[in-house]
Amino acid sequence: MKSMRKKQSLILLISLCMSMGQSDFAPYFYDNGAGSSNGNLALFSISEDTSVGTHVYTLNGSDPEGEPVTFGMTFDKGSRDYFSVEPKSGNMTLIQTLDREVQDEIVAFVTITDGRNKVVENVRVFITDANDEKPEFLNLPFVVDVPEDAASGSSIYRVQAIDRDLGSGGSVTYYLQSTPSTKFTIDGHSGVLRIRAGESLDYELSRTHFVTVVAKDGGGKYHEKYQVMTSTAIITINVLDTQDSPPLFVGTPYFGYVYEVSVPGSEIFTVFAKDGDQNNPNAMHYSILSGSDGFFIINSSSGCISLTSFPVQLKNELYELKVKAAEVGPDGFSDYSITTVTIRVVDLNNHPPTFYGENGQQNRFELTMYEHPPEGEILRGLKITVNDSDQGANAKFRLLLVGPSRVLRVVPQTVLNEAQVTIIVENSSAIDYEKYQFLTFKLLAVEIDTPERFSATADIVIDLLDTNDNVPKFSSEFYIARIPENSPGGSNVVSVTATDPDSGLWGEVKYSIYGSGADLFLIHPTSGIIYTQPWASLDAEVKSKYNFYVKAEDTEGKYNLAEVFVTVLDQNDHPPEFNQNFLEKTMIIGAPVKIEAVDEDAEEPNNLIEYSIMKADPDNIFDINTSTGEIKLKPYIRSMEIVQNITKQKDCRWSVVVQARDRGSPSFSTTAVVKIHITEANRLKGPMAAFLMQSRDNPMKALGLTVSIITVIVLVTVMISTIMYFRNTKSNRITPARRIIRRRPKEQRSWTFRPRFGQSDQSFGKFFIDDDSSDNHNTNNSSPRAKPPAPSAPVLPPPPPVHSRPSERLRSVPTVSGSLASRNTSHKDGSGISSALVSELKMRIEQKINEANQGYYY
Repeated sequence: MKSMRKKQSLILLISLCMSMGQSDFAPYFYDNGAGSSNGNLALFSISEDTSVGTHVYTLNGSDPEGEPVTFGMTFDKGSRDYFSVEPKSGNMTLIQTLDREVQDEIVAFVTITDGRNKVVENVRVFITDANDEKPEFLNLPFVVDVPEDAASGSSIYRVQAIDRDLGSGGSVTYYLQSTPSTKFTIDGHSGVLRIRAGESLDYELSRTHFVTVVAKDGGGKYHEKYQVMTSTAIITINVLDTQDSPPLFVGTPYFGYVYEVSVPGSEIFTVFAKDGDQNNPNAMHYSILSGSDGFFIINSSSGCISLTSFPVQLKNELYELKVKAAEVGPDGFSDYSITTVTIRVVDLNNHPPTFYGENGQQNRFELTMYEHPPEGEILRGLKITVNDSDQGANAKFRLLLVGPSRVLRVVPQTVLNEAQVTIIVENSSAIDYEKYQFLTFKLLAVEIDTPERFSATADIVIDLLDTNDNVPKFSSEFYIARIPENSPGGSNVVSVTATDPDSGLWGEVKYSIYGSGADLFLIHPTSGIIYTQPWASLDAEVKSKYNFYVKAEDTEGKYNLAEVFVTVLDQNDHPPEFNQNFLEKTMIIGAPVKIEAVDEDAEEPNNLIEYSIMKADPDNIFDINTSTGEIKLKPYIRSMEIVQNITKQKDCRWSVVVQARDRGSPSFSTTAVVKIHITEANRLKGPMAAFLMQSRDNPMKALGLTVSIITVIVLVTVMISTIMYFRNTKSNRITPARRIIRRRPKEQRSWTFRPRFGQSDQSFGKFFIDDDSSDNHNTNNSSPRAKPPAPSAPVLPPPPPVHSRPSERLRSVPTVSGSLASRNTSHKDGSGISSALVSELKMRIEQKINEANQGYYY
């Protein structure tokens, strides 16, 4: 049985060994030791200034079977997670800010697993120091009490500061922020504050001192940069008082007064002194050392100085007492001080200032004078004296003159005891009778340095007399008047007013009138009313504006001027007038005719004319422009056929009665009969035809234009001839042989002469020049001097056909004085051209052409 069990145990052991040969081993971390950046975080450290998000370490390990592994990290419950691990790569990243002064190591658990087996290791991450802490002072605030007699160089306080950093960053040194007047110094290592050598404290000069101490660490790196950190604190040093200062008199210098009413025992003055050491002051003892001559005593405890006799017994007016104040301490008298008390024997101020005149004391003074006295003049009629019976400062007072400002001034202004008062004129223009008939002033005397400030007053009354110091003044610099024309003689125009503020006869004003425009006007010498001459007749159409001057003069000849502008108002006293009562006009259908009437009134609306048709035979044929007087046919009348259908009269001459009425009030009107001949537009086209039609009623206009054109042609021809003459002369000088220039035969052309001024060709008809080539070829070639026949004179063109086309255009040929146009149409005989004018034009043109040809061909 036992052998069976042994066999079973052996079989079980063999099976166990076989199964162990096939088992799965756990993964493991690499232990790379300190300073390694990967492994199992053995002895890993990190600086506290490492930035969040920085990759700080890589967990590294493997599995014996070669299976892939993943990494992880956990922390104790309740602690912060400082790192995060990427499971596959094992990269470890900082996710929390580190602070070595708060926590100098981190405990964590790192894990590695192959999916079946997991290994956990407990690791410690050490946090290294960076210089990120400032020194911190202990026992703030720093307040030190030091007696003022502390010795120079003695220690008075020890300052302490700590820095939680390690190494040099945790070491602290001290220094003071220097000021020019500092009395202290500090040891840089121990922080002991001392009084600077050679300096001392004085409670009486400065009771408190403020010192700024700086604590500086030894420096170190922070974020890879070297930095030194400092902190500051203020040390308050209170200086304690000690008994080292003498007494101080308060309120110096001291002055006392003895008055004439004082009696023995009267208090003159009280001195006061206090201990210069204020911490524990001593009592004072007062005494008079010298200067009293037995007339003054002092209370030893209160410092009150008193009089011992009557003032009349005092020999001097001024006494200077030497007073001593000594400190009374436990050991008797100690420090003392001496001051001077000045006592003056003075008069009692019991008399006010008083004014005196010629008859004794007086408080009212009167004076009569003319206005505007010279500036700086003394008012000699005033005899004033002022006096104060007191002595010294009690008799010193100031004089003031109260009244209208800067008119008079008083001299002197400051008086001691007594003075003669003088009043001087300061502003002459303010002393004006026209403003004030009298002036009143208050003369005031007021004591200056006395507490009572006694005063006295006196009235000064100045009665003014008038002088002729003003010129008359008009109420306006100019006057504007309007008077209707045709006003009867003696009509009032305008009233002028001038005033003279002087009194009596000097204030009376007389008026006169003069100037080139004053012939038709008169002025009343006293009332200033301007009126027309009895014979004057005002006519706005002759003259509508008058201006002249009026003069206002007082009895002494002082005067002033004003200008008067008179406008003659137009009245509607002229009716409109036509140049004649019977007018004849020729109207072309489509164009108006104009009539005109003139109103001789000077102004609108009296000279504004409105036209109207009163009667027409036949009726309702014409319209008239009410403003311009243009008469035109009704819009529906557009041809002669319509006109002939309206009336049986074939000559088309109609009578129209036209009225011209002005717009005045009352309104005047005039009528005229207008004979209107209606015709169609001339068949001739162009501006000349229009000009002729417009000039039918004014033939002199057409004649004048014709003469002007002929004159221009003659001048141009003469100029061309002269130029050609000088040219040929120069040519003959160079070449003696003369040339014969033969003209080529030209076709006979018909030319139309047009004026150059843009006028209608109907103003004086059309001129045609027929150039016959047959007459211009009789040149003798054998003789060099043979002359070609002169061009033929222009002749009248044949009459144009009756049915000419209006659309036919002219072909212009430019010339010097105008344009010649070739035309295939002829002109009919009835064109209205003067045959005599045409003949004269032909003769002149022919003569000028012959003269020009003689100089040109040879």
